[in-house]
Amino acid sequence: MPVNLSIKYVPEHIAEQLRRRATRHHRSLQGELLAILEETLTSEVSFTPEELLAEVRKSGLKTRQESTKFIRQDRNARSRR
Repeated sequence: MPVNLSIKYVPEHIAEQLRRRATRHHRSLQGELLAILEETLTSEVSFTPEELLAEVRKSGLKTRQESTKFIRQDRNARSRR
């Protein structure tokens, strides 16, 4: 059964960002909040330290500059969605 949630005392600048995001995605505020929650909770991945190290090694990154470039590319790709 669905549950009603409430967020109180949201700073105006956060509420305005949420309104703009909802408009961009053609959703209501409630629809946008639910989409954010679903996206966040379904994309969580838990790694053991060993698994995390294996993932890092698979990336092939060796230097800070390489990792910085990789992170920038990932952020840019995410911001275009």
